[in-house]
Amino acid sequence: MKRIRKIIAAAAALTLAVSLLAASVGCGPSAPPDASETQTGVSSPVPAPSASTTTGGGESAATPDGDTTAAKTEVTIGFTSIPSNYDPLTTGGHGSYMSLIYSTLVALDSDVNVVPDLAEAWEVSDDTLTYTFRLRTDARFSDGEPVKASDVVFSFNTMMTAEGAEIDLNAIDSVSADGDTVTIKLKQPRSTFILDVAGIGIAPEHLYSDDFGQNPIGSGPYKLAQYDVDQQFILEANELYYGKAPQIKRAVFIMMSDEDTQLIAAKSGQVDITLTSATLAATNTIDGYNLLVEKTVDNMGIVMPVIPAGSGTSALGNPMGNDVTSDVNLRKAIAYAIDREKLCRDALNGYATPAYSENDGMPWWNPESVIETDVEYARKLLDDAGWTDTDGDGIREKNGLKASVPVYYFAGDTARQATAMGAANQVLENIGVELVVTGLGEEDVMKIMVSQPMVLAWGSANPITSYYLYHSSSVGKDDWYDPESFGSPVVDGYLDAALNATSLEEAIPYWQKAQWDGTTGTSMRGECPYIFLVNKDHLYWRRDGLNTGEQMIHAHGAAWTLVANLKDWYWES
Repeated sequence: MKRIRKIIAAAAALTLAVSLLAASVGCGPSAPPDASETQTGVSSPVPAPSASTTTGGGESAATPDGDTTAAKTEVTIGFTSIPSNYDPLTTGGHGSYMSLIYSTLVALDSDVNVVPDLAEAWEVSDDTLTYTFRLRTDARFSDGEPVKASDVVFSFNTMMTAEGAEIDLNAIDSVSADGDTVTIKLKQPRSTFILDVAGIGIAPEHLYSDDFGQNPIGSGPYKLAQYDVDQQFILEANELYYGKAPQIKRAVFIMMSDEDTQLIAAKSGQVDITLTSATLAATNTIDGYNLLVEKTVDNMGIVMPVIPAGSGTSALGNPMGNDVTSDVNLRKAIAYAIDREKLCRDALNGYATPAYSENDGMPWWNPESVIETDVEYARKLLDDAGWTDTDGDGIREKNGLKASVPVYYFAGDTARQATAMGAANQVLENIGVELVVTGLGEEDVMKIMVSQPMVLAWGSANPITSYYLYHSSSVGKDDWYDPESFGSPVVDGYLDAALNATSLEEAIPYWQKAQWDGTTGTSMRGECPYIFLVNKDHLYWRRDGLNTGEQMIHAHGAAWTLVANLKDWYWES
């Protein structure tokens, strides 16, 4: 007999413990209680009793022109990016507008439980190969047409064959509809599948065309009212939305990618909320605004190529490998030489916490991946590996090869620059290894990141991120994942077992062992393909009186994760 998993059981299975977050080491500022690479997944899943903090005060909810009526239903947001298209079937995942315009079969609430959206309830077969979703009958697209089971089938089938879609649906064997029921059959168990489902927006089959991304129609809480390329986009509340009507009826997103521009816009009252940096947050206050501090799993680390130079070329023909970073003892020495608490304070003014993996605090995180700063151990690793300073210039060498490598970051990203510089200073002083921090234009990143250290950032609510980062099948693909060219039969075994487990709970021990099994793993205690540094706070200037609702701890991407719950925002009276 089939084991039926009703919606309550499914939600309970994904409830995340607050204690996991509390176990993380913090070094943020004291406060009252509360462009970039692609990521798979949805916003980050670590709940906390109070994930947001605010500093500042005031009760004004008026717009710059003094119109308090409009202020209660409208908001102007200084944003860092404007989508080039609004098609949920060719994008999806973290960093998207998808949850604002489109509905999904299931969603994640602020405590990151899986909850109903288009699906009122769902069942999973005992072998976990068949998912059956029963759809609500009152959902309509913003053009007035009902959302049908056939639209769900169409959306899944389209994404399965779409070029460049961020969510991998290769595990699906078939998707079918019968009345108000959608059945999805898998080829093999996929422990992360329900999280994938939460990231797939449903598009109307009757309107979908090549230019749908410029004229989107969805059944979510908002609809696109205006789109000005590279300037702004405007969302208006979808009056046909089946859920609770948003109190924010109109949201204007204005392109402001420069942090100085964002500061000026806030000081002049042009925006109600906008991003800011750790440097500007520590040195400025704005009358009528408070500083919103959102804790994150937006981790920054230095990717270290683990194979020697001359090991081959990537899919784009770029040379792979690095003779310095291919020494695991040197990689681990760098990791142990860094005082992450000090790095948080000095580089990001305390608006960060130490990072030890791509998934700190998640249920699938292995707490044993935490390392303590140990300069003596780091020096011993280098000494034992034959890295010594024979010429007295302060930089070690081995067989004529200097322990010196560039570390690239995206030019203009001050947080990555400051973090990399702080780490480089510590490493040179503590162990005589030179990291030459250098800004690089995004167009040049792909050419070098499979052969040179690079500051990258991660953070999502889906453990499959770890699979893509470290599974040997990702080597050489030039798709941001595994630029370090890491591959291990042992780790592959754990990752495959985790992905093919019958549930998220069953998969957890395998995800954890992939990080550290007591002997090896992807963590800095093990093979150390990444030197993780900090989880940076997401910081925003927010007009007094604007309530941005209960937010999940933020994933990578400070703009989109902020507005994912826009339907819950409101102006306080």
